Amino acid sequence: MAGNVRDAGKLRDAGDSQGACEKSLLEQMKTGELYVGTVELDEPELMQKFYRCKDLLYDFNLTRYSELEKRTAILREVFPEMGENVYIEPPFYANWGCNVHVGNNFYANFGLTVVDDADIFIGNDVMIAPHVTLATAGHPLDPDLRKQVLQFNMPIHIGNNVWIGAHAVVLPGVTIGDNSVIGAGSIVTKDIPAGVLALGSPCHVVREIGEHDREFYYKERRVPERWRYS
Repeated sequence: MAGNVRDAGKLRDAGDSQGACEKSLLEQMKTGELYVGTVELDEPELMQKFYRCKDLLYDFNLTRYSELEKRTAILREVFPEMGENVYIEPPFYANWGCNVHVGNNFYANFGLTVVDDADIFIGNDVMIAPHVTLATAGHPLDPDLRKQVLQFNMPIHIGNNVWIGAHAVVLPGVTIGDNSVIGAGSIVTKDIPAGVLALGSPCHVVREIGEHDREFYYKERRVPERWRYS
């Protein structure tokens, strides 16, 4: 993972001597190509950005439950894009934070982990249950390549009004379509279309979400009239 800290000169782009995170590593991380997944100790700006995210989330995770405004302010420092009415229960973990883009009306229960070595895009009205992992990073299966600490990253896209159940894992390169539900414990290895219930390991589409779900919210329990919409 890019969270490993060691002196790995292979990371630096020979054509860019600035050492800034966005140009030296984070931009390279977003290409989908293999690279040495370590942080260079001799790039102070890069290290500063890496540790800044960790320090901010350390403060976030130590807040009192009543300190909602403080947590919101910290998240606005962590994320480059963040909509309104965003609430994440601590503890929350991220590699960089600067690759996470969050829409409006987002709720994540405790234990959310984002391995954001590539971009993670989260739409509006998304709900995430406890202990979900969004992982953009992967490693080669070949043991000799993996021994070189080689890594690649692929972005994750989560559409609007998606609900991801507890302990689900979303793997690199996955897109989840609008209005879909991912069942608890699922391992999402490939794209999920819009408007479906999907679950399992590997996660697969079980059925479309439709009229039955407008009438029944749980087994044979009907949706009260006051909650129905046209």
